[in-house]
Amino acid sequence: MAATEQKPQEKPDFNLIPPDLQFAPGFSLKTVWAALFVGLLMLPGAIYLGLVTGQSMAGGAEWVTLILFIEIAKRSFVRLRTQEVIILYWVAGGLVAVGGKLGTGADLFGGPFGSLIWDQFLVQSPQADELHRYIPEWVVPPRGSEALLQRSFLHAAWIKPIGLLLLVIVLGKINSLSLGYVMFRVTNDIERLPFPMAQVQAGGATALAESSQAREGWRWEVFSVGAFIGVIWGLFYVVIPTISGIFLTETVTLLPIPFIDLTVPMRALMPAGIMGVATDLVQVLIGFVIPFWIVLGSCAASLLVNLVANPLLYSAGVLHTWEPGMSAIPTVIANSFDFWLSFSIGGAVLVALMGFWMVGRTLSKMRGVRRQGEAGGPPAGRGDIAIYKALLIWACSTTLFVVLASRLVPEFPWWISAFFGFVCTPVFSYIGARMIGLTGSPQGSSFPYLREGSFYLSGYQGAAVWFAPIPLFDSSGEVAAFKQLELTRTHFGSVVKLAAVAMLIMFVCSFLFWSFIWKLGPVPSSTYPYVQKFWPFHATMQSFWVKSTLPEASGQSLIQGIVRWEYILTGFVGSCGALGLVSLLRAPITLFYGFIGGLGVWPHFVMLQFAGALLGRYYFERRFGEARWRVYTPILLAGYSCGMGLVGMSSIAVALISKAVSSIVF
Repeated sequence: MAATEQKPQEKPDFNLIPPDLQFAPGFSLKTVWAALFVGLLMLPGAIYLGLVTGQSMAGGAEWVTLILFIEIAKRSFVRLRTQEVIILYWVAGGLVAVGGKLGTGADLFGGPFGSLIWDQFLVQSPQADELHRYIPEWVVPPRGSEALLQRSFLHAAWIKPIGLLLLVIVLGKINSLSLGYVMFRVTNDIERLPFPMAQVQAGGATALAESSQAREGWRWEVFSVGAFIGVIWGLFYVVIPTISGIFLTETVTLLPIPFIDLTVPMRALMPAGIMGVATDLVQVLIGFVIPFWIVLGSCAASLLVNLVANPLLYSAGVLHTWEPGMSAIPTVIANSFDFWLSFSIGGAVLVALMGFWMVGRTLSKMRGVRRQGEAGGPPAGRGDIAIYKALLIWACSTTLFVVLASRLVPEFPWWISAFFGFVCTPVFSYIGARMIGLTGSPQGSSFPYLREGSFYLSGYQGAAVWFAPIPLFDSSGEVAAFKQLELTRTHFGSVVKLAAVAMLIMFVCSFLFWSFIWKLGPVPSSTYPYVQKFWPFHATMQSFWVKSTLPEASGQSLIQGIVRWEYILTGFVGSCGALGLVSLLRAPITLFYGFIGGLGVWPHFVMLQFAGALLGRYYFERRFGEARWRVYTPILLAGYSCGMGLVGMSSIAVALISKAVSSIVF
């Protein structure tokens, strides 16, 4: 009887975000202090880690910053709200995130001056031997300049490049925020897409907010498990190689960074194919989070290309550049030039056509909503503005980009820049936003080589246009940020204040620390194994395209031999066949997008993601239940990033201090 009268236990709330959370501002003085902390203490670590391992401190720096500020707040009897936590997260992540300069393909670290470090490498690289005299001085000082020989930004030759960089950063942020907001309203408020990856940061922020309130629930427990895994793996992956390189004559590396390359040993089994295994455990955790069908499609495409297609193409004589003994990077370059560059253009054409179709369908849906009078307005308190105002801001910034590009490169047709800015940018931003909303990542959202093909076919001769700020952008990343703000009930006005503060601090700190690290030694060099390995590859690809518009006929004849219409048509027809097969099998459309995106993905990384997807789908979902596991995974990934960042920051701090001291002494 007593047992029947016992009050049942309250079930835990397994909502990712507490349902009673209200919209509130997240920007405060704490945000400014956090930005200064990241800029002055973590940015140098982000630069060093990126140069050595190719990894970003984004995912680590933000969680380290959050934990530090939360612990300080606890001891000061101050409570951090969820809204303040997510803004602190974006302050830290925005300052150290990986970026890429358009047209390079290279990962650049530590703020905007990383792009200038890339430019100084390119202009002095062997790949630019015929190209360097055509690169304008508003991009980088000429080869042989004292500014490059002395490795210093404090030289008059850098005034134009640095001034242009600052202008482009400000205009670019205004452009991306305004257009990203419009795309968010379309994909979130009208289409109601799920945004699976946006829950990573939102769930992690909620977990840390619980800790700040001394109310540690299941979110904090899951976050702690992920952090513990990250710390353990980081000890083997980052700490041992970094610390051993300081105290020993040879670096001790237990796991090769960033992957174990099996291309050469397996050349007899799969000629012209690449194979290997990534060594960062984060790929498995990413497989937990990304939708299963996306991972399945990516893995199937990557293995099909390297195990089946490349050996067959090699035996048929199509892949004629590859030779036995080539490792992964030379193999990728050779195969791209022989076949896959043209093939990917064909596949991209189909993706672009599907994007135009989606835009038309969405516009039709919006008109239908107005006709039916459905309630589709934004929630109260979110801080929304009228869509037409955001579009007006975006149009003004795009116009300024077009004018700036025409002033820098008057020989290039201005209408192409306008077409890129006013037509291509919104279309591709919407496609990317929709892919992020459906799958968590913008796979298959871009139209590769549209920019390169337009420059080549325009009849322009020279190199300046390849470095000009042509307004061909993808603002879909801002959509994910707005979704995270909505999930954590953060007022949208906070993101504008955040952007202004972060840009100022990022520019100053990036200048200071890149100047210091560049002064220590050339970049790249043997001190930085990742960029020494990959930057020549990216320089080869960029120089190939830039030389195609030079007055000499060599570059033009080279591209005419590589971009072949029959292979482009093959790519288009093959992609149509894949889409038809997916439709015939009634499989999710995300399988097709994963397949198209996986054609250029290295199996080194996607196989680990597929292993994580299988483990999550067929073990953890059965153990915890599908709904609960879907909520656990983003917070687990956020915790792993925090743990890896904690141990990475510790070892990198020791390495930077050691290098600075040795430079002063000797």
